[in-house]
Amino acid sequence: MVFAFALATVPALGVGRVVSVAEFFALRVKVENFVIFFGLLLLWHFLFSIFGLYTSHRLSGRWTESAEIVKGTALGGLGLWVASAIFHLHMVSKVPFLIVFFVISTGMLVSSRLTLRMVLEHARLHGHNLRNVLIVGTNRRAVEFAAKLQANPTLGYRVMGFADQPWDGIDQFRRTGHSLACDLEGLPEFLRKNVVDEVVIALPIRSFHADACLVAARCEEQGIILRVPSNIFNLKLAHSGAEELEGHSSITHYTGAIGGWSVVMKRVLDFCLALIALIVVSPIMLLAAAAIKLTSPGPVFFKQRRIGQNKRKFTIYKFRSMTVDAENKMRQLEHLNELSGPVFKIKHDPRITPVGRFLRKTSIDELPQLINVLKGDMSLVGPRPMSIRDFELFSEDWHRRRFSVRPGITCLWQVNGRNSIPFEKWMELDMQYIDKWSLWLDLKILARTIPAVLKGLGAA
Repeated sequence: MVFAFALATVPALGVGRVVSVAEFFALRVKVENFVIFFGLLLLWHFLFSIFGLYTSHRLSGRWTESAEIVKGTALGGLGLWVASAIFHLHMVSKVPFLIVFFVISTGMLVSSRLTLRMVLEHARLHGHNLRNVLIVGTNRRAVEFAAKLQANPTLGYRVMGFADQPWDGIDQFRRTGHSLACDLEGLPEFLRKNVVDEVVIALPIRSFHADACLVAARCEEQGIILRVPSNIFNLKLAHSGAEELEGHSSITHYTGAIGGWSVVMKRVLDFCLALIALIVVSPIMLLAAAAIKLTSPGPVFFKQRRIGQNKRKFTIYKFRSMTVDAENKMRQLEHLNELSGPVFKIKHDPRITPVGRFLRKTSIDELPQLINVLKGDMSLVGPRPMSIRDFELFSEDWHRRRFSVRPGITCLWQVNGRNSIPFEKWMELDMQYIDKWSLWLDLKILARTIPAVLKGLGAA
């Protein structure tokens, strides 16, 4: 950070000549600047600790580590900018300084970590920096874990063998070519007499819970690293993370839900862009409100209870595009529904007012949802919020995973044709968004929303 900070001052100060040694030592620096800089170093260390950048990344991929570095330096740069605003650090507040600082610090950290990985991988391939691992269990999960370690020799793991009791599948295990180092009774003695760096417990939890507890206790006594594969429930979509509550560790499984620092960044982006958009489109909203009020009786806004994140109910705001008694007439028109699944839509809905049809075609009726974004009920990008009526008609549980994230104004369904897409395909697009979410994906969807709205794709 210190080196990146020093290099970033060059373009920020516009230095065009070489400074002599005498001139450099003649520079006067305030004591409070040292204090502020030391505080920034502590902030930097704190952020990198949060992202786990001081822990071993032997089993994590290089891109995963690089992504965590980018997050850490981005937040560190943001902290530097906030400090410059609070303490009036004029040089630091300059945009060129912040850009150069972020680029240099990120580039140096990523390149140094990748270089270290290359050095360690080379050393492990030549028999150095290896770790002996004993796998407790001989089931399919245990064999698959060993296969993954052996398929990646650069990780530096040497599988010593397996420990288990005789069971129905032991003959099938022996056919894999792996060796049985000891049984569960002889495991403590094996740990005492052999070089064991790590132990992996892959026993069936329900039937071997007591044995697993004893193995864990022996590892704790001798200071041996203990690993437990997170896929003990055979989940296919969930990704796992370790957390701690007052000294008690737990493995948390996230099934596509957006969480952690990413959700903070997404919320900041939502709030800032929604606030700017609300200011920019306010003249259009005033004209729309006047048109609704002058052409049909009833309120300007349409308010309805919708299903939000984790099925929390909230009130959505839209410009009213139908007659006041539209919801009461829905039952009479349900036989005309043109969409598959639980959702209700009629292309030429008789309840829509002339002005409302224009508002829907141009998606102007959706603009008040920017207020929902500011309130935190919705996001700019996310699965469209469902009405209570539609939600109660859902028949598949996998459809309900769309409620694991905050609903949005626009989404993949919105930019791919909206009402022209079958319900099942709509749900698949929502799952695709949740599983592949990133801030970059949000920005791409936002960019595609504008031409989709102008073309009126699938609008009704």
